[in-house]
Amino acid sequence: MLTVLLLPGALRAFLPALLARSALAMGGLALLLTVQDRTGSYAQAGLATAVFGTANVVAAPWRARSVDRFGQRVALTALSAGHAAGFAGLALLTRAEGVAGTWYLALSLVIGLTAPPLGAAMRRIWASLTEAGDQRTKAFSMDAVCEELLFVAGPVVITAVITAASPAAGLWVTAAAVLLGTAAMTTSASSKALRGSRATERRGERPLRQPGFARILLALLGVGAVLGVAEIAAPAVAARHGAVEASGWLLAAFAGGSAIGGLVYGQLRLKAGIGTRLFALCVSMGVAAVIVSRLDTLVLFAAGLALVGLCLAPSLITGYLVADTVVAESSQTEASTWINTAVNLGASLASAAAGVVIDRSGAALALLLVGLLAMALATAVPRTRARAEAHPTEPAPSAPADSAELRP
Repeated sequence: MLTVLLLPGALRAFLPALLARSALAMGGLALLLTVQDRTGSYAQAGLATAVFGTANVVAAPWRARSVDRFGQRVALTALSAGHAAGFAGLALLTRAEGVAGTWYLALSLVIGLTAPPLGAAMRRIWASLTEAGDQRTKAFSMDAVCEELLFVAGPVVITAVITAASPAAGLWVTAAAVLLGTAAMTTSASSKALRGSRATERRGERPLRQPGFARILLALLGVGAVLGVAEIAAPAVAARHGAVEASGWLLAAFAGGSAIGGLVYGQLRLKAGIGTRLFALCVSMGVAAVIVSRLDTLVLFAAGLALVGLCLAPSLITGYLVADTVVAESSQTEASTWINTAVNLGASLASAAAGVVIDRSGAALALLLVGLLAMALATAVPRTRARAEAHPTEPAPSAPADSAELRP
């Protein structure tokens, strides 16, 4: 799988992209801890985080569309500058006294609206560097695994910075990561080659107008829902066992399982179409969540979360492959971002609902319900014929080698 890094121009774009993407793994926690430190209120901090997350999800497709239209260098540079400015402004705000809470919310809104779609942009680069089929699956798998590892290491790093220095220092580190990483990524030859196209203005090429694509997103809402509930259930279960400090280890088990799943998935040569794969993965994730709902001890619960995580990265990878094969090249950044948006939206909605269910009935019921929901939404996946993905070494007799067809 690592052989894709030897492709000309791959490392030059990928390494700085990882640095820039680490800002998303660090930024949410840095924002939360900063606002809580300055206001003394977790409610205010939670509201700021919610504003950031909501703005990020709502604006994601439009940011991605700007990248497809104006090219990576122009769009990502502008977005990263605004994103870094939001973090820097928040850091400067920590020096002032008596700051109204609305300022924290306003800057959280700026940070969320301007978050650059670096993951989707990097996958667009991978698509331009690799051949459709096995090689591209390996590239997307490695990318997804590295992203999972960022979300394992990012919170640990930013917490260490904040503990050793101050919340403001964490914000400055996050701002520097996104600004410098994006600048280095977008000056690479493989990124500069993606100049953008006004073809995205043709409404018929928009991702949501492609047959079956919206149904793929509906299934991925279930994947996101399981993710959101797991992230709330883990601390709740740890607290019920009187071991709050184990929360981080439970979430690490979940992320570690996802990373392992992505590694294994990238090595497999599967003959099933991408629709069949996605259906199986969504159902498997739902079944795993139901199983975890029946586990009581912390050790078994951690193992169960790892089992659920095994399906997360492969589900995302398969979603990215759908975006890559059924959407016009001029809209692929937007399509890839819609995959993330569906998962993030599912996670956000499920997190809110899970909190209510857990308070009233416990984490087991929340996991059981979301597992059943994921299995139900998996039925939305349309049948898929993607010969280039299913048999990358065999040419499709009636379609281009990199094409796929989604049929209701």
